[in-house]
Amino acid sequence: MKAILLAAGVGSRITEDIGMMPKSLLDVGGKPLIIHTVELLKKNNIEVIVITGFKHRMLDEALEGYDVKIYYNPFYRVTNSIGSLWYAEKEFLTDEDIMIANADVYYTEEMIDRILSADYDEFLLEDKTRADSGDYYFKSKNCLLQRFGKELRREERNSEYVGIGVLKGKWIRKFHDRLCLMIENGQYDLWWENVLYSFVGSEDIHTVDVDGIFWSEVDTIEDYQRVLKHISTDLN
Repeated sequence: MKAILLAAGVGSRITEDIGMMPKSLLDVGGKPLIIHTVELLKKNNIEVIVITGFKHRMLDEALEGYDVKIYYNPFYRVTNSIGSLWYAEKEFLTDEDIMIANADVYYTEEMIDRILSADYDEFLLEDKTRADSGDYYFKSKNCLLQRFGKELRREERNSEYVGIGVLKGKWIRKFHDRLCLMIENGQYDLWWENVLYSFVGSEDIHTVDVDGIFWSEVDTIEDYQRVLKHISTDLN
């Protein structure tokens, strides 16, 4: 398996609190978040690719000495994550399973175990314990994605999206071709997940529930404080 970590974004919701630095460089347990993730993936024999943009030299410096491949999106201010992912599109010309993850998500070994044990050829991670207060929501039934969005009303949703997806087998090339088509059509302002969302209704897109596993996407200072509290509790 290879993992593509998307670390190009500015992170505007948290920059006022942390200064002009990539949020994937925030300290978690004595090391930058992205280094925590890289080491976790490497421990599980997963190849790591990082896509940078905002303050890319800071990320380059942090990743120096680690066996990772880096792509740079110089247009990070005008593209969304689908545009960043396109810079690594040749990584999809492979038979290896591919994990795609937003680099600002904190998770531990339990999450990797859940990912590696899932049988589907394509899936997005969801947390059904976080449907009441989350950031981006799913409505799934029988492990199939039905609806998605930030504005789904409570009765329209039953989970929060984690920020991680996996592709295997025929879905790798299928995803690649749709990604390139969407970029060619000028849809570079979308999230990378919109590639998979574009199949909903015509093909099955599976979800895997991570209920009971701690994780947090670090979008706000409150998210970061929650991660620090979890780490502190774990250490004690």
